[in-house]
Amino acid sequence: MAPVFLSYQDALQGFIRKRVLNQADAEDLSQQVLLKVHRHCESLPQVKNVKAWLYEISRNVVNDFHRSRQRETYLTEDTDLAMAPAEQSPLQELENCVGPLLQLLPPEYAEPLRLSDLEGLPQQEIATKLGLSLSGAKSRIQRGREKLKAVFLECCDFEMDRQGKLISVDIKPDCQTLKAC
Repeated sequence: MAPVFLSYQDALQGFIRKRVLNQADAEDLSQQVLLKVHRHCESLPQVKNVKAWLYEISRNVVNDFHRSRQRETYLTEDTDLAMAPAEQSPLQELENCVGPLLQLLPPEYAEPLRLSDLEGLPQQEIATKLGLSLSGAKSRIQRGREKLKAVFLECCDFEMDRQGKLISVDIKPDCQTLKAC
């Protein structure tokens, strides 16, 4: 196992280094690759292309590294939001406006949508509670979402970042119904 890894070690480290900004992280990831190769060395005789196998392991280790960094970023952002309770997050602002937006919808769409998306009830339970067939409940929830989206786009300005994460929500000045939010 060691001779196989050592023959590709420099190339794999270069591969990892191109995908990770920090040299120390690249070295750590190279060690993780070595550990994974060691753990899976019993499957080595079945591997037809050792070089491709090593690069696949390296690529997976790098991808895992970036995913863990992304999670750390989200956790940091959530912690920052928790530390500043006086300032509402865009999602909290949006949640505060959903109630009045739902009131603008006809009751036959607002109630199934409220039960589904705000209270989290299963659609079968909503159908039973409202005396509808399952397909009828699904249809009303879907139509309610479409109507809610139309009202939202009519009454709210919103901004999203490149990842599709909500940055800000503002009520349009000409939307009198939502000024109470």
